[in-house]
Amino acid sequence: MGVLRYYKGLHILLEAAKGTDLTIAIAGAGPIEEELKAQANALGLTNMHFLGQVDEGDKTALLHLCQAVVFPSHLRSEAFGITLLEGAMYGKPMISSEIGTGTSFINISNETGLVVPPSDPNALREAMLKLQHSPETAKQMGAAAQRRFESHFTAGQMVDAYVDLYGRVIGEFHTRKRG
Repeated sequence: MGVLRYYKGLHILLEAAKGTDLTIAIAGAGPIEEELKAQANALGLTNMHFLGQVDEGDKTALLHLCQAVVFPSHLRSEAFGITLLEGAMYGKPMISSEIGTGTSFINISNETGLVVPPSDPNALREAMLKLQHSPETAKQMGAAAQRRFESHFTAGQMVDAYVDLYGRVIGEFHTRKRG
């Protein structure tokens, strides 16, 4: 979901989808959209659906209806991963790549979802198939993702964290000023 950019790893997702019956929806538009559609066509993917830009209502519907959120970003240009948070908010298990950014803070491997090496379509395919073939595991991971969202990422949690941070910074400033 969102802007289709080079670092999102969607070309890896297309490779991973090859030879599966997984239904995959890509919501968004962007600079590599036509390139991705051409790749999907060249790979003969009939299970890939490019939905274009979607409004908030459609995004909410997609998040309610999906089995999992797959986030194949493979470069550190992906600093955080709001789509992962949105999936967690709706209790969806997540699949992401280990790129050493905020995505690793959102998706905890084998707890809230699965984490695979970046740029590895085989590992991504295996992770997607694992969740498809293990619905109980997917459900447990989705529930853990939602609990993590509620304990770390709600607006109230974020406000409390900022208030705490500012309090510590002000306290350190006053301590240094006196010292």
